[in-house]
Amino acid sequence: MRYGSIAVVVLAMVLGVSATLVGQPRATAARIVGITELGPTRSALFIDSPAMGHVMQVQVLHPAGSHSRPSYYLLDGLDPGADQSTWTNATDAEPFFANKNVNVVLPMGGEAGYYTNWQRDDPNLGHYQWETFLTRELPPIIDSEFDGNGVNGIGGLSMGGIAAFVLAVRNPALYRAVVGYSACPDMSLAQGPIMFSIANRGGNPGNMWGGPGDPDWAAHDPALLANRLRGKTIYLSTGSGMPGPHEMELKPQLAENILTGVPIEAAVDTCVTAYAQRLRALHIPANIVQSPVGTHSWAYWKDDLHASWPTVARALGA
Repeated sequence: MRYGSIAVVVLAMVLGVSATLVGQPRATAARIVGITELGPTRSALFIDSPAMGHVMQVQVLHPAGSHSRPSYYLLDGLDPGADQSTWTNATDAEPFFANKNVNVVLPMGGEAGYYTNWQRDDPNLGHYQWETFLTRELPPIIDSEFDGNGVNGIGGLSMGGIAAFVLAVRNPALYRAVVGYSACPDMSLAQGPIMFSIANRGGNPGNMWGGPGDPDWAAHDPALLANRLRGKTIYLSTGSGMPGPHEMELKPQLAENILTGVPIEAAVDTCVTAYAQRLRALHIPANIVQSPVGTHSWAYWKDDLHASWPTVARALGA
């Protein structure tokens, strides 16, 4: 290329950059603005997220010392904790993972948000661009700060389990394993309950993926997009809804759990059966665990976390 042509190209590049700078601000990357060590194997990150528009707290369970390791993103339920994940509040996740060579990534907040990008801001629930935060902004930070090796899995319970499958089918290159505890990853069955749950928390369900019939629902449907899970480790567990050994541990919460936890889990079990049939029809292997007992409650999700870990660990090389 002659010098005159080079000059034209360079000038065009400079003008292009200048136009970008003048016309609109250049996109900035998410960055850590604070770290609090909550213990030798648990840290809280405070991340300025351009996608979410504010500082996000993410807690990470990690082994002590510096070792290359995979990451397991573990999502919360419909009413996630603001100061700590319900996984660490209601289960033994912290001591359970303390001696395991994996980063367990626990995002804070996101009530009834389904960890997805919403079409519109919601007057009550706020600005939700969770998919961008979890799949674009957060992984490089986790890998950099906690010796991540780029291998990821994602899981969650109930709302978080649905979201895990949604994020996995929409970002198949990012995850080796996808896990759902008491989750319904089929929008033909889950759409009504999802919209009801958002409205029940004061949000407008139409602000997420639009109303029924909006193509955004199909674009987030793990049943329609199940082919994208081919080759991944899939683990999906549920109870039958029948009360089991943990119900007597609830004591004052027993009546409430029977009233809500029984019918919800029975409905989820029906959905899991349908989703398992969908995967079999596509010849996609999956670990489907349907217990003859178990309600929609944390005591069973603690059991599920333990039971699923050997499968997840093998998939992640942990």
